[in-house]
Formats: sequence, C-alpha cells, structure tokens
Amino acid sequence: MPREINSITGDIITAAIEVHRHLGPGLLESAYEVCLCHELSARNIPFQRQRELPVVYKGLRLDAWLSDRCLGRRASDR
Repeated sequence: MPREINSITGDIITAAIEVHRHLGPGLLESAYEVCLCHELSARNIPFQRQRELPVVYKGLRLDAWLSDRCLGRRASDR
C-alpha cells in the first residue's frame, strides 16, 4: 500500500508541476484549479473537485469566511 500511495502522490505532484510550468506564478487559485482538474483527468487520476472538508479549530466548525471574519459554530452545536 505505501508504494501505491507514493506512486499516486508522485503522479499528482507531476501534474501540479506541469500546470505551474505552463501557467507560471501569480494567477488566482481558481485558474490553477481548473487546469489541474484537466491535467488530473488527462492522466486518469480520480479526484473530487471542491469537496467539502469539515474543519474544527479550537472547538469551532469553520463554515465560511466573509469580509475577513470567520463564521463558525462550536463543534458540539452540530
């Protein structure tokens, strides 16, 4: 299993380097995201785009950011 994970990780890093090599630095994250998704698809690497991941920080579940303020709830409130 570790060898398989290392292989997949290497493939993902190679795809990301390819995107950065073509686009260069300084673009919005969304531009890199679209191109990386294309590159991963072209390499038959399965992925889920913009998958929601629950983040709990200091007892707060971080749901959203708005005007530089975090909108969250205590994890125990969920």
